Amino acid sequence: MKKIKIINVVGARPNFVKIAPLLREQKKHREAIEPILLHTGQHYDYIMSQKIFGDLELPKPDVYLNVGSGTHAEQTAKVMVPFEKYLVESKPDLVLVVGDVNSTLACSITASKLHIPIAHIEAGLRSFDRTMPEEVNRVVTDQLSDYLFVTEPSAIENLLNEGKPKGAINFAGNVMIDSLIGAIGKSQDSILDKFGLTPGSYAAVTLHRASNVDNKETLIGIIDALLKISESIKVIFPIHPRTDNNLRKFGLEQLIRSKPDNLIISGPVGYLDFIALQRDAKMVLTDSGGIQEESCFMKIPCLTLRPNTERPITIDCGSNRLVGIEPIDIIKSAMEILVNPPMDISTPKYWDGKASARIIDEILWLFGVQSKAEEMPLINSRR
Repeated sequence: MKKIKIINVVGARPNFVKIAPLLREQKKHREAIEPILLHTGQHYDYIMSQKIFGDLELPKPDVYLNVGSGTHAEQTAKVMVPFEKYLVESKPDLVLVVGDVNSTLACSITASKLHIPIAHIEAGLRSFDRTMPEEVNRVVTDQLSDYLFVTEPSAIENLLNEGKPKGAINFAGNVMIDSLIGAIGKSQDSILDKFGLTPGSYAAVTLHRASNVDNKETLIGIIDALLKISESIKVIFPIHPRTDNNLRKFGLEQLIRSKPDNLIISGPVGYLDFIALQRDAKMVLTDSGGIQEESCFMKIPCLTLRPNTERPITIDCGSNRLVGIEPIDIIKSAMEILVNPPMDISTPKYWDGKASARIIDEILWLFGVQSKAEEMPLINSRR
């Protein structure tokens, strides 16, 4: 029997979290699947890339493109040129992409032009904000993909509204939760000890989106809000490299340097360490889509520092609140959680640790390979 050659594309930290359980599941079917892990090199910072491979027990990539940084156009082009060459040489049966980073877009365009089938994991999510580069990446990738695996009901509706056929859409669940369930058991309290934190006594913060950190006034406003919140509860803020660079660029180091003891600033932390910080936090403040999902599963209140979210299920389930970027709104929402935290947070359907198994089972079925894994819940009845 000819094996299904699957190229699994990663480029940035969120991709690694999503691909790890999918790759493990593929390796359970070695008689039927030849999995190839291709890292574009979009994230090359040690904490953001290499260390997380260890945290997730990901193997060394089979292919590394080493594209590095650049503008959106530069980075996309840097990925497409060597990826096209590799596809021509390797002749895969399927290109599997995850999420919404530039590498996802670049590899989808390249595979599509070579008429190679594409599976998009985490398809259909929409913020309806085209000023977000990720939104453009999501929309284009979905239009080019042959197989669309979704995490929540809103994604199904979005894809149908955009003209995608029902037969291409599969409600698989959330592979990030597959990784998270494993990580919760591995995460250690040492990161809390390092910063002198006790469970339930602090807020955890992440901040990296261009709309928040590339604008000096916006960044100052958010930091001012964090300083005010830190008067009532400890705040731990591992700073993303992009955010750190902009703090220096805008001459805002003094604003951080003069921080009170209750605002704890650190460099980036590893995946397992941040899971531990989330797990025991009183609340999370973030502009990250993935952290909205993780905090939802862990039933930790989340304040999203954006006017929109592509993951509305986290709001429906009661964990997430959109607060925007105005300092007064951020502070007010944080104080409300301190006084009256949400008590009724539910878990979204199919966020159960089995999404990767359902996806690989479906791929095996699509390529005519018999599988005994759990049948995926579909939105159509083609089986």
